[in-house]
Amino acid sequence: MSAIVHDLAGLAPIGPLTEWLDAHVPGLGDGPLTTALLSGGTSNVVLTLNRGRADMVLRRPPAVPPPGAEKGVLREARVLTALNQTDVPHPVCHGACPDAAVIGAPFYVMERVRGWAPNLRNEKIAYEPPFDTSPCAYGIPFAVLDGLIALANVDYRAIGLEDFGKPEGFLARQVDRWAGQLASYKQRYGYEGRHLPGYAETEVWLRANVPSREVTGIIHGDVGTPNMMFRPGYPARLAAMIDWELSTIGDPMLDLGWFTGSMRDEEVPDQVSETALSDPRLFPTRQELARYYCAGTGREIADFAYFSLLARFKSGCLLEYKVAQAEAGHLPKDTGRFFARIVETCFSDAAAQIARIK
Repeated sequence: MSAIVHDLAGLAPIGPLTEWLDAHVPGLGDGPLTTALLSGGTSNVVLTLNRGRADMVLRRPPAVPPPGAEKGVLREARVLTALNQTDVPHPVCHGACPDAAVIGAPFYVMERVRGWAPNLRNEKIAYEPPFDTSPCAYGIPFAVLDGLIALANVDYRAIGLEDFGKPEGFLARQVDRWAGQLASYKQRYGYEGRHLPGYAETEVWLRANVPSREVTGIIHGDVGTPNMMFRPGYPARLAAMIDWELSTIGDPMLDLGWFTGSMRDEEVPDQVSETALSDPRLFPTRQELARYYCAGTGREIADFAYFSLLARFKSGCLLEYKVAQAEAGHLPKDTGRFFARIVETCFSDAAAQIARIK
């Protein structure tokens, strides 16, 4: 316990924080401030705050922040504050502080959402009973899509996010962005790369099939059930989408492609993706989820193939950095081999999907 108290003292000095809360978050109360560590890692640290009323949550970068972490916290606070004007399930943001002098880093304070969240165990996602088995598990993805539909239908300009991203030419930039990410591993890790079957076909197809009509909205950027809070009890109902640090403005259908990437395909329903962190047989097919999303947003189902393939391309390019790190000796060889198989699956599955489209 003494180690935690010491860490909290460094991460949220009580005196300056109390003064800031008095001025900016009076809804927390006016009693003595107590804090506790809710979660902490290399990305962000989350603390609970209590002053005699309901708990709230403070989110800040770690004591030694990774590059961009301080800016990311404030961007997250901004999008959450804007979403306070909407019905999108999210943690209500009560205040943000860009002044690092208060507790040593920028931070924001949000509501503490009550509910349950899936979590990673032994490289798989674990769900709370009864949502860990059929038929209850089937409703989980639809609950997530209810949140994505609400988000896609938000007018981002009307809530003050007109300068939150660079939406012009968003889709046209995507292949170059992620191909550039993949190429950067050579300089960063001395990684010469490897042949990735399916990569070239996917890149060519994406460049040739950018949708002519691009829709602009808010993208969450990291949609997965571990970044969701669900309400207690059956049926599955979304309480809040959390971890908005990768959010931006672009085509929100990319969130759908990302979320459904490891779901079953109706054309090969018995095929289970090696990238799946949950048993896809418990969930709907990606096309069923796409139809549900399009019905709620008015999007064209024909565009879904592009976003599904773009999400796989992005995932493969991103995750290859784990392979590069293992080659450079920064990660165990077994870890590198594990991610190598996932990357290979991303591109081989994409190529197989393209072949079915033809």
